[in-house]
Amino acid sequence: MLMSNRGRPAHIRYLSGSYRVLVPGDHVVCAVTHQPIPLSELRYWSAERQEPYVDAWAALKAEGRE
Repeated sequence: MLMSNRGRPAHIRYLSGSYRVLVPGDHVVCAVTHQPIPLSELRYWSAERQEPYVDAWAALKAEGRE
């Protein structure tokens, strides 16, 4: 039986400049806004904090949380 990854969050290891999908899915959830981010649109993340961000604003907000 084939399992679809549609609607399932992916588990990702965020690297510097790239990422590796550990568990298949079609999206991740922004660490700041909690919005789903389709993997095809994932552009912002922190390898240090292992967090994805929906946009540059969210990434900047995450920097200020520390």
